[in-house]
Amino acid sequence: MKIVNAQIFTGEGFRKGQVAFNEKIQDVIFTEEKNEESQEGDFVDGENGYLIPGLIDVHTHAAMNEDASDGSEAGLQKMSRYYAEEGVTTFIPTTLTLPQENLKKAILAAGKVKGKEAGAKIGGVHLEGPFISMEKRGAQNPEHIRKPDIDLFKGLVEVVPGLIKLITMAPETEGAIEFIKEASKLCRVSLGHTACDYDTAMKGFDAGASHITHLYNAMPSLLHRDPGLIAAAVDAGAEAEIISDGLHSHPSMVRIAHKLFGRNLILISDSIRCAGMPDGEYELGGLPVTLKNGKATVSGTDTIAGSTIHLMEGMRRCVSFGIPLADAVYAAATRPAISLGMEEEIGSIKEGCYADMVLIDENLKVKSVFINGRVM
Repeated sequence: MKIVNAQIFTGEGFRKGQVAFNEKIQDVIFTEEKNEESQEGDFVDGENGYLIPGLIDVHTHAAMNEDASDGSEAGLQKMSRYYAEEGVTTFIPTTLTLPQENLKKAILAAGKVKGKEAGAKIGGVHLEGPFISMEKRGAQNPEHIRKPDIDLFKGLVEVVPGLIKLITMAPETEGAIEFIKEASKLCRVSLGHTACDYDTAMKGFDAGASHITHLYNAMPSLLHRDPGLIAAAVDAGAEAEIISDGLHSHPSMVRIAHKLFGRNLILISDSIRCAGMPDGEYELGGLPVTLKNGKATVSGTDTIAGSTIHLMEGMRRCVSFGIPLADAVYAAATRPAISLGMEEEIGSIKEGCYADMVLIDENLKVKSVFINGRVM
């Protein structure tokens, strides 16, 4: 199979060319000349559209009225199909702050579906909690918040060895720094849902944390005499996730994040059950959620519960906020792959990577999606 006459993402920008592939990418050739070969059979004419790596969402809870925390294989498959239709070719099912048994069930379900997905591939699991701050819990259920427990965590890791890729936790809680030292040997540790100050955050990074969860949200603001987690993450060279839906953060703050973190910025959806669904009443980790006009809040409050978009829409909005397209693609595909330690498999259009690619038009609308070389 070949895709010809496309503007191919290079990691830095776009160059016209063609890509040959089967399950994996075989060859990438850059040429300014239009390829006149037949469009029948094994050729797809890109019609000068953008050919980008499939997007990778490292923080998504749910969509289409299904939730990764339900521990439902059928639900994960429904989410997988939804993501694939929208140009997300790998996703990391993200759990909520829940009891240990619920978390085990969710991990086990993801492990059973991995490798048998109907659409987007499962790249691992992200545990958002339960070792978070009560003060900055956001829309997480306070009943299930607990102190860091390395034995509990190791028990979750052992449910499906190697599947947990990321855990979000608060570094100021009792025993957190020692926990980070041990947990960071098993997966990436992200600081989030935290009220920590700058010094505590730096202790967390020194102990092995290397990531922060949904920048600006569920953490102290960046203040000139109390810089907090955000400044510590910049100083430590950590990665920073951001939800670019325009509701969780003002577009100006997305631009500032891009300037602060550069190629360490990762776009995420942080989508919840009502993503892809009409206005109405939903649920998040046992808490009632109301969706109205695209905004999901904990019912009866102004607390944003999570996003209602998929990552491709987040990337489009990011570009509309003024972020260059190449940088937005890098933050939605290439940097997430690096974060997962999977950069030689996904996240780039280069020889040897899986042929997970998306062809988009000049308006950044999806035209075609390829996963492991198969047209979805």
